[in-house]
Amino acid sequence: MKAFMRTFMEHPMSGPAIETRSFDIIDAEAGDHGLPPAEWEVVRRMIHTTGDLSIVSSVRFSPDAISAGIAALQAGAPLFADSNMIRAGLSQARLCSVCPSYQADSVRCHVADADVAEEARRSSLPRSLFALRKARAQLEGGIAVFGNAPVALLELNRLVLEEGVRPALVIGMPVGFVHVEESKEELMRLPVPSIVMSGRRGGSPLAVCVVHALCTVALRTGYTTDSSQGHKSPN
Repeated sequence: MKAFMRTFMEHPMSGPAIETRSFDIIDAEAGDHGLPPAEWEVVRRMIHTTGDLSIVSSVRFSPDAISAGIAALQAGAPLFADSNMIRAGLSQARLCSVCPSYQADSVRCHVADADVAEEARRSSLPRSLFALRKARAQLEGGIAVFGNAPVALLELNRLVLEEGVRPALVIGMPVGFVHVEESKEELMRLPVPSIVMSGRRGGSPLAVCVVHALCTVALRTGYTTDSSQGHKSPN
């Protein structure tokens, strides 16, 4: 049997060429998805991350999600991550390409902090709840990124409902089986910009790629306000 690597080396491709070819395949197989260009840029990145074209019908954008998210990134808004996987996955170089003031501590995640762990132990509640509460100052006008912890998202929803906290954007993509769907459905009813993966699916890689896709859209030449659709989109 001939190793397929031999075939690859007969027709070699660079990393960027493979990525370009991947997006060409996604565009062709997705067909007429009906999404505005900026939203499609986000969704196609999510498809590229998962290899799953079926997620097209599961991603929900509030009308102002793209423009609000990009404005926050351009202003150097802090980011809250519900897991260290997200914090590690976010590219500081990409964030800095949109706003040079971004630094390593611009992305906050407190789930592994000793005081958070102690509060969780004493209360028998998830650490993610207390990690979210510890980051409250960064939530106002910040970008909240969820890929793991539905309880943390539920607590953010409560802060929005009861205390008037207003993040610039919420990326709601916790994955799992308990309180996951409820957290996302509640978020989509709130008066905050959001990008949500409906249902049980989600995860850190998807949440990270949404932030990176927003950076890509923000840097694209010809990014203009599309008043007819109520958001910004690339020409």
